[in-house]
Amino acid sequence: MIVFDLACSHGHAFEGWFASADAYADQRGRELVRCPVCDDAAIDKRPSARVNSGKSRNAVEATTAPSAPVVSHASAPTEAIAGLPPEILAKLREIVKNTENVGEKFADEARKIHYEEVPARAIRGKATPDEAEALREEGIEFSSLPAMLTSETH
Repeated sequence: MIVFDLACSHGHAFEGWFASADAYADQRGRELVRCPVCDDAAIDKRPSARVNSGKSRNAVEATTAPSAPVVSHASAPTEAIAGLPPEILAKLREIVKNTENVGEKFADEARKIHYEEVPARAIRGKATPDEAEALREEGIEFSSLPAMLTSETH
């Protein structure tokens, strides 16, 4: 087992445990290694301070066991992310999946719902910074969703 310090193109740092350096390269090439925060597949290895002290393999694994979740080839839908239990993450993704994606029309649809011009429903979409500020000024409540909840790869 080999442990790499990894980071995505957005600067999120995390660990990944692999059977070998070749296994890491293979999984990264197939975009199976993904950021647990933003689901980015642009992953690079970072320098690591880990040193093999000559202990037996089991002793090394016991002393370097992570205190936080790690990412491996099967991590995207099943691993805990940022200390979040996998069942909670799955439920959050299910909730998001059950919203209507209104895309670029988010601000307009949010206003229609807020002013009761259309029946209330759960929506998601995209808004420019100016549109988001205007919604806030009108007292329309909304939240930004992290990519790990909205990615279609889950």
